[in-house]
Amino acid sequence: MQSTDCALPAPQEAASTPVVVAGAGLPLAALLALATAGFITILTEASPAGLLLQISADLDVSQSLAGQMVTIYAIGSLVAAIPLVALTKTWRRRPLLITAISGFAVVNTVTALSTDYVVTMAARFLAGVFAGLLWALAAGYASRMVPPQQQGRAITVAMLGAPVALSIGIPAGTLLGAMAGWRLTFGLLSIMAALLVGWVLWSLPNSPGQRAERRLALSSVFRLPGIRPILFVMFAVVFAHNILYTYIVPFLEPSGLDARADTVLLVFGIASLVVIPIIGALVDRHLRLLVLASMMLFAAASLLLAVWGEQSAAIYIGVVAWGLAFGGAATLFQTASAKAAGTEADAAQSMIVTAWNAAMAGGGLAGGVLLDSVGAAIFPAVLLAILLQAPAVAWASRHGFPSRSG
Repeated sequence: MQSTDCALPAPQEAASTPVVVAGAGLPLAALLALATAGFITILTEASPAGLLLQISADLDVSQSLAGQMVTIYAIGSLVAAIPLVALTKTWRRRPLLITAISGFAVVNTVTALSTDYVVTMAARFLAGVFAGLLWALAAGYASRMVPPQQQGRAITVAMLGAPVALSIGIPAGTLLGAMAGWRLTFGLLSIMAALLVGWVLWSLPNSPGQRAERRLALSSVFRLPGIRPILFVMFAVVFAHNILYTYIVPFLEPSGLDARADTVLLVFGIASLVVIPIIGALVDRHLRLLVLASMMLFAAASLLLAVWGEQSAAIYIGVVAWGLAFGGAATLFQTASAKAAGTEADAAQSMIVTAWNAAMAGGGLAGGVLLDSVGAAIFPAVLLAILLQAPAVAWASRHGFPSRSG
């Protein structure tokens, strides 16, 4: 779907040049289109977590194998993000975004229709490839549409689709899957993606890529101050999250809440959504404090679930704290990356996408191994062990997580 101009280097401006003048309001229509793309991406990624029982029964596989639908998706993003961004760095942004969104329409249709586990997993891998491209574009696209002092707010709006998907989309998809079959959820996602293409064409500027002569090698971007600590901390948080989120249904079984997984996911999602206005208001000035606070809250939630994980009330309290801690993760780490990388934001974002999805894949694999070998009750203790490492790294990195930014 690439137009002829998308294959040519930008003749006039670099990718980091804002297309909105300083002092103007946020371009909400364009940012919300990016948020909707993120909504579709997250819903495509995480829907199997709430539909494990239906998927495993329909495809005649175990729950742990059904959970690998999340893992293979993450692997697709993991292997694709950096090569695709490197290949398309000088291309115009809008045709690339439309290609990624259109890809979701196709692969979700295949997922909805497939009755073969291998075909389904192939479609999920390709969905991850398109997600890798989309997420690598989104934060840089948002930050280029505003002046530097509004980049955090713009990225917050563009990342809004993730918590909305978690708070509304996943529980709704889980309920819909229980009532009408899991395939309908993926069919509706295909329709949404097709409609979004028109919105993107109408609302987003066709901003240029980066001049070839201004490009740094990826290895040089990786060595920029702050980038490696950001990647490490984000990996730890996402890895821990995905162990529990992917296998939330078996984790809930001892408490008897497994039949209410849609409600538990709704509580998690609402908590994730509630924290977003706070993140948006403070991220440009207090990025460091927000990152440290979110990690400690996540660790506290893990401790609560480790000690009282069979009690319904404790689970709901822990899930609320977990949602509050994780709801702003995408915004926090993508904002930190964009600010640390400057004009190399897209390259840094491709690393964020790669590390994020490596953590997603690793968490899915680790969770599956733990589920089959030890049982889901061990999850919170494993999360706590992982999360206790990250705050020290974040605290030590003044470049990656500055006290005041923007």
